[in-house]
Amino acid sequence: HIIMISDGSCDTEDWSNDVENSAWLNEKFSPELLENKSELVECVMEQLTHMEENLQRVRKGDVKASVHRMEIDRIRFVLSSYLRSRLQKIERFFPHVLEKEKSRADGDPSFLSPEEFAFAKEYLANTEMYLRNVALKHMPPNLQSIDMLKAVPEPGLDSFVFLRVKERQENILVEPETDEQREYVVDLDEGSQHLMRYRTIAPLVASGAVQLI
Repeated sequence: HIIMISDGSCDTEDWSNDVENSAWLNEKFSPELLENKSELVECVMEQLTHMEENLQRVRKGDVKASVHRMEIDRIRFVLSSYLRSRLQKIERFFPHVLEKEKSRADGDPSFLSPEEFAFAKEYLANTEMYLRNVALKHMPPNLQSIDMLKAVPEPGLDSFVFLRVKERQENILVEPETDEQREYVVDLDEGSQHLMRYRTIAPLVASGAVQLI
């Protein structure tokens, strides 16, 4: 394969499989912002550059060139969709995203890349400035402040998601939908598909034991 190279720090085919089958779909279908994959993003951008350079060496008219071009376009689409999903969540839940990042323990993985963190802080500052200039300064003094954490809705962790089990899981606690229902546990067999409340399986998404679909 002329565009699948091995002289970089990572392998494009491995990245594509990881992101398309895991990071991209999980980010796309999860109601909350997940841990960032900035190393993978940087890796694929670097490898895409090498792929483009290698493609230039293909003979004009070679049918392989169009096939490789389609593969490059597909990977670019996956990357763009992944990054777009993350930016949309940051814009929608920015105060909660920043609070979660602020409260994480030392050593825990960051949910935001440095660029995303800067974007979220700027988005918060611009939103507060806009509200202050347009509305808050015209209100009584006791109403001229706003708690963004209360003003902006939180991610809907109780929404339901489809998932495929990658590693068998036993005794998974399923939260009751009503007070009358008793709590119960279920076993998730490898390869099985389910519709479950996201909050229940969020740790399994983070660990890679299940895949959102």
